[in-house]
Amino acid sequence: MAKKKLLVNSFALISNRIVQSVTSFVVLALIARTLGPFSLGQYTLAFSYYFVFMTLVSSGFKTLFTRELSKESSEISSYLVSGTFLQFLFSLIGYLLLFLVVHFMPYTSDTEKICYVIGLAIIPFSLSNIVEAIFQAQEKMHWIAICTIPIYIVRTIIIYFGLISGRGIILTSAIFVISESAIFLQEWYLIQKFNRFRWNIDRDFIKKTIKLARTFLAIDGISVFRERMEIFIISLFSNESTIGLYGSVMQLIQPFSIVSDSIVLAVFPKMSKMSSSRSRAKKDLAEKYIEILLFLAIPMFFGTLFFSRHLLLFVYKDLDFANASIALCIISFGMVTRAFNKPLSYTLVANHLEKVNLKEVIYGTILGGVISVMLVSQFQLEGAAISALLVKLFGVGVYTYATFKRLFHLNFWQVAKRPFIVGSLMLILFTTLNTANIDFLSSLTVSILVYCLIIFCIAFQSLKASNQLFSKLLRK
Repeated sequence: MAKKKLLVNSFALISNRIVQSVTSFVVLALIARTLGPFSLGQYTLAFSYYFVFMTLVSSGFKTLFTRELSKESSEISSYLVSGTFLQFLFSLIGYLLLFLVVHFMPYTSDTEKICYVIGLAIIPFSLSNIVEAIFQAQEKMHWIAICTIPIYIVRTIIIYFGLISGRGIILTSAIFVISESAIFLQEWYLIQKFNRFRWNIDRDFIKKTIKLARTFLAIDGISVFRERMEIFIISLFSNESTIGLYGSVMQLIQPFSIVSDSIVLAVFPKMSKMSSSRSRAKKDLAEKYIEILLFLAIPMFFGTLFFSRHLLLFVYKDLDFANASIALCIISFGMVTRAFNKPLSYTLVANHLEKVNLKEVIYGTILGGVISVMLVSQFQLEGAAISALLVKLFGVGVYTYATFKRLFHLNFWQVAKRPFIVGSLMLILFTTLNTANIDFLSSLTVSILVYCLIIFCIAFQSLKASNQLFSKLLRK
């Protein structure tokens, strides 16, 4: 039953994030195709400001609430009412800070307006995070998917018609804000329908939450700033067009990031419940999910090395975007590092070792900031890509060392062995397809089919081995 629930929750979160990723990808591709790199750069910069300040004032609460409610579900009323009130205050502060920062930056008036409009989404998205934390703690993630997926699809359709009719980025930004508000209202309706709560503000709860959430807010806020830092540095040393190229590269990596986040978030409640379990159980769980992510990351990295230019041209239909092919190859290795970073960082949080995460993001951000300024000022787009990769490698070192010292010893070979074999087989295929000069769409189709066949064979072999072991145990 527990495995079934985990499977349903993982599927719900992954479906939600995949639809979110696909619709966001479509929107950015539409902007790139209809308006070009400069407008894409404006939208990417504005969205980065929104994402950083939204995460700074909200994501930490979501992580904290999920962990605490997973252990003590009787406090839902306080978390929902008082937590929502607290989140509303923080979201207002977040938008005010965004407004002030953008106002003093050397951007054009049009770029500033786009930042201000998209920034308004901080409020509804932050409030949605509280409701989703409760759904997640109750392991009812399917309600999140029910509320978000239809709105993501409708939003994309409306934006599509707006762009092809000649509307600009401002309308696209406004539609984004309205859709996030609709998601919050729908989630709030569901949570109050299926849960009883008292309409009173608990001041002691608010004080306690602020104290507990400080570390999480700092971790998530600084972490997401680090991820978007290159965009802000590019905006100071270059222009919106370069930001657009960098954004186009990051968008192609985004599907893996979303899938990895969804998988780890789905298993996070289980990690939290296992905080008092023996080290072996924690180790097995972490290694299992690292291996799953590596099954995706390694073949995707090898594929990017061969087809980065073709992929950019296929998606964005503009020769200017082909200039980002080298940056895409560099950044794509970050998928491999993320396969380690995400599971290990959440394992540390689940075991109340979040201060390790805080130190990693602080030191990593400082290191990344210095390296980014040096490299971006000299090498522009490629410099930003190298800087982003170096910071991720630093994260792997910190999380691995902390896990070794505090929890368990990670068996790298055991985790990477099967994914590396799959990656090697795909590498042979990519080399063959590239040598044969087969068109990109055909190469992509063949690669996906072969990859699925290999994964199916591995899954079948694992299932067969499990059944044989089970049979031996029964005979005993």
